[in-house]
Amino acid sequence: MSSPGKASPTKPVHQLDGVSKAIIEQLQVDGRRSYAEIGKAVGLSEAAVRQRVQKLTDSGVMQVVAVTDPMQLGFYRQAMIGIRATGDTRVLADALAALPEVDYVVLTAGSFDVLAEVVCENDDELIALLNSRIRALPGVLSTETFVYLKLHKQLYNWGTR
Repeated sequence: MSSPGKASPTKPVHQLDGVSKAIIEQLQVDGRRSYAEIGKAVGLSEAAVRQRVQKLTDSGVMQVVAVTDPMQLGFYRQAMIGIRATGDTRVLADALAALPEVDYVVLTAGSFDVLAEVVCENDDELIALLNSRIRALPGVLSTETFVYLKLHKQLYNWGTR
């Protein structure tokens, strides 16, 4: 994964060799896998894997994070909000990204100018977020909310292709 907005649609910012791709794929299976285990799987020493992982994270190509289940943490309402806007959508995207309930923001083409995924404790919090904070942002013309009923699939292991 490259820095947002930096990659050309036809050429990636970073060219990865097969070993780096294999390291990333190993970490996508289990982000807690030891460097020694990864080294055995990809044919490198533990130290070499550590250096490669450090280089991949320092460059922004990847990050190793803990992914939580919002429901298990008391966040029972998730939704995707489609936003129609006027003006510079990048400014709006920055304002949305600053909201703690927002975990994903993309600029889009089509029916919506911006999509924002939100995670809330309940429907009352979602209503307050929509009415008091998102719809009040400069440039927001309208919103359409897609409430998640059940998360059917969410994976972060699509690999490096």
